[in-house]
Amino acid sequence: MAGDLDSRVRAHLEHLAVERGLSINTLSAYDRDLARYRVFLDGLGRADLNGVTRADVGAFLASLGGAASSVARTMSAVRGLHRFALAEGWVGVDVTDEVPPPRVPLRLPKALPLAEVEALLAAAEATPPTKSGAPMALRDRALLEFLYGTGARVSEAVDLDVDDVDRQDRTVILDGKGGKQRLVPVGSYACRALEEYLSGLRPELVRKARKGNGGALFLNARGGRLTRQGAWTVLGAVAERAGMAGKVSPHTLRHSFATHLLDGGADIRTVQELLGHSSATTTQIYTRVTVERLREVYATSHPRALTGDLPVG
Repeated sequence: MAGDLDSRVRAHLEHLAVERGLSINTLSAYDRDLARYRVFLDGLGRADLNGVTRADVGAFLASLGGAASSVARTMSAVRGLHRFALAEGWVGVDVTDEVPPPRVPLRLPKALPLAEVEALLAAAEATPPTKSGAPMALRDRALLEFLYGTGARVSEAVDLDVDDVDRQDRTVILDGKGGKQRLVPVGSYACRALEEYLSGLRPELVRKARKGNGGALFLNARGGRLTRQGAWTVLGAVAERAGMAGKVSPHTLRHSFATHLLDGGADIRTVQELLGHSSATTTQIYTRVTVERLREVYATSHPRALTGDLPVG
């Protein structure tokens, strides 16, 4: 039984990788979720996917602990497997079709006020040199200016090569989820920081590299391509110097990028394109952030709001 389920899952994951172009991180998460599902089905004695019932799927979801968002992700993986099985003709019905997804509480993205973004970027300029003396502040400032100035995901940023950035047109080609590319403008502050890094530090890092780095834009202290984990480490160290430890992640800068654009009057469709969202529905959560901010401003500055004497209707 396990072998049959294993082969079905492997085929599904290969389909997601080749046909859907999902990232390695997403595929790894799906693999872990489906491994738990296979163990659960094995405990029920199910011989193959054809023997699985809606009650089995519901019992599996009920057995999961953790946050509702994690359960929702696991449900997505299980639902995807059964839909793929139906499309391939392995089963005659999708038993997940009528299983309700768990309710996930709405969590507004945490966007930094502009003053805190500026404090973070200023702290990047104070990055101490490495043991070898390399002034990594130029790279750190360029990386954070780029993340905030383009709204790029951290994985998109570290995957960039130098040639992906058109320094004359001030644009960058980002490879988003599902292999979808998008062209994003690069603001003047980010452009300036990139130029200083490219001319003042990157050549030195390239000379230190023991092997080629594929023309990577952002390099580590040894001259290799900066990894996703490396970028998190950079931001964590900078945030600590700025007195914002534990408050900032690379995605926080992406949230701030979107929120500040909307605050400045950008329309949601433009922000959707810049973020690389396939649906405007995903982007609409940022409008809630701006509404909350407007309410806060009203509550703290409007004289009638302070007394509770608000207009009705």
